[in-house]
Amino acid sequence: MQRKFGDYFTFNNIKGDLFGGITSGIVALPLAMAFGEQSGMGAAAGLFGAIAIGFFASLLCSTQPQISGPTAPMTAVSMVVISNIVQAFDGQLEKALPSILMVFFLAGLTQVALGLIGIGKYIKYVPYPVISGFMSGIGIIIIIGQLLPLLGYDPANDTALIEKNIPKAEANLISKIFQKDENRAISLSTLDSLETRLLLAKEITQEDVLQEAVAISKSQVKSPLGALQNIGRAIKQFNVLEFLIVVSTIVVIYGFQKLIAIIPTRNSIIGGLKKITSSIPSTLVALILVSAVAVALGLKLRSIEQIPQGFPSFHLSIFTEFSFSAIRPFLMAIFSLALLGSIDSLLTSVIVDNMTKTRHNSSQELISQGVGNSMSALFGGIPGASATIRTMVNMRSGGTTRLSGIFAAGLLLLILLALAPVASLIPSAVLAGVLITVGIGILDYRGLKAIGKMPIGDVAVMLIVMLITIFWDLVIAVGIGLVISSLIFMKKMGEISADRSAVNRIDPTQDLPWLDEERLPAEFKQDVFIKHLVGPIFFGYTNELQLMASEVPRSSKFIIIRMEKVPYIDQSGLYALEDIFGDLKNNDIEIVITGLQQQPEYLLRKIEIIPLLIPEEQNFKTFEESVTWIVNHIEKEEQGV
Repeated sequence: MQRKFGDYFTFNNIKGDLFGGITSGIVALPLAMAFGEQSGMGAAAGLFGAIAIGFFASLLCSTQPQISGPTAPMTAVSMVVISNIVQAFDGQLEKALPSILMVFFLAGLTQVALGLIGIGKYIKYVPYPVISGFMSGIGIIIIIGQLLPLLGYDPANDTALIEKNIPKAEANLISKIFQKDENRAISLSTLDSLETRLLLAKEITQEDVLQEAVAISKSQVKSPLGALQNIGRAIKQFNVLEFLIVVSTIVVIYGFQKLIAIIPTRNSIIGGLKKITSSIPSTLVALILVSAVAVALGLKLRSIEQIPQGFPSFHLSIFTEFSFSAIRPFLMAIFSLALLGSIDSLLTSVIVDNMTKTRHNSSQELISQGVGNSMSALFGGIPGASATIRTMVNMRSGGTTRLSGIFAAGLLLLILLALAPVASLIPSAVLAGVLITVGIGILDYRGLKAIGKMPIGDVAVMLIVMLITIFWDLVIAVGIGLVISSLIFMKKMGEISADRSAVNRIDPTQDLPWLDEERLPAEFKQDVFIKHLVGPIFFGYTNELQLMASEVPRSSKFIIIRMEKVPYIDQSGLYALEDIFGDLKNNDIEIVITGLQQQPEYLLRKIEIIPLLIPEEQNFKTFEESVTWIVNHIEKEEQGV
């Protein structure tokens, strides 16, 4: 049966999708520009990426309300890739651009391949401590990356650092002469005399050396470690004006949020105004307000690179000027970007599933994101993924289908066509302020606050992943975290197996009554839903566990969670239970829990699920006690007590 156009695009919620798309597009605007600026390719590349990824990923996606575009994790990896390739091309971005975009294009194709082979279904096996450490690490990378702009430091203007790197620049240029250069008319492999190569080396000018030294200086401060090592230089060259602009941007972002929160809603006019202003992202307010003040006062600040007005050009040069030798050192980076983009996107899909009670198709999602990233490269944009915050904004604003993402991309394209000259006046310091708030917002405070409460193994995994993410490699960090988590889990299961004859996995398709439930009266079953949990609740089972809330009938007044056969909970399972219990409480369903064993009860009390979500009087040792409590509670309600 052939799929009809109307089956793929649903226009039943066109008003909600339009408003959701416009709102999320407005949120995406300052972030896209900031991520583009941070990457090293300029704010325009961030906008091009947001438009291309936003349109094509939404067109083909499985998670319909998702909004895609440049994200913090993808930008963090892209920044390193761009810096290294630019340095290999004598510090000239224009020459390096075809190779950079080819890396991004191939990363998108790799994502498509990952989708076709069905790798996405394994993302659910990433434990919470790994995700927590990874996200906090990304947040810290972004914050550290903006410390130098906060102090007004620009390595391109640091003559002392540039002079220090001149010997290294000369060595780099000479080493390139003695390597095979496929871009030259004559391959150096055909030159049989050292004298000829030395003549080529003499062609290097002082300007070439200076450009290479500037490129080296810029690359040295790009990494978190490099930024920290050069803090002393930045302090010596402190720029008060740039600092004040960054701080002003941060103050406006947080101040606007606070102002909206305290506005009273008793007056209908003021209440209506609050509703309108609360839908305006504070980052956009800061971007416009601080930039306008800086331009009006004629302040001498570093501005972002000129944003070209008009439709993004198609970069066929990535094929016509393709050089495998130029991208060969970055084959691992291609895989890293693809894997990171897949993890980033599918985590958003899982969050959307939990909110909408739907199930995404992970293979389709990866294919759509891969196509989006490849198209972004063709239009000169940076890569990205499904963005959680922008997706949540879209859903809260009424967006429910893939049309909302297309509308968001359309709005950004309209802004690019009409307002590019105005956007080019934005100071770099304003985007630095935006990025600092992004970094602060992406930190996983839930995981960080639980450091003193979680088992030492989970805390160790989180901290190890966070440190490796910051100072080494993001994908390697996730891999090491998975290995350590798996070893810890196997150790725990081995200990449990030693104490028990068997450990049974949960089978959600066969939730049959246990023997002590068979004699319950029919009236009791109408008001009470019983859920059995059997075996360890760990990171590999959280997706299925989260479907529990959607299984509970809305007519239920009570739910009994039977945990007599749950010997162990890890951090992922613990937070999944917390989210489920919170949803049930919001639906006015009383939660009763029975049979908690020692380790699960310890963790539930540690993060205060007991008594905040489940009162002490609703935590029972046996099922019979819980039934007695519910019967008495129902009788009191009927008697009006």
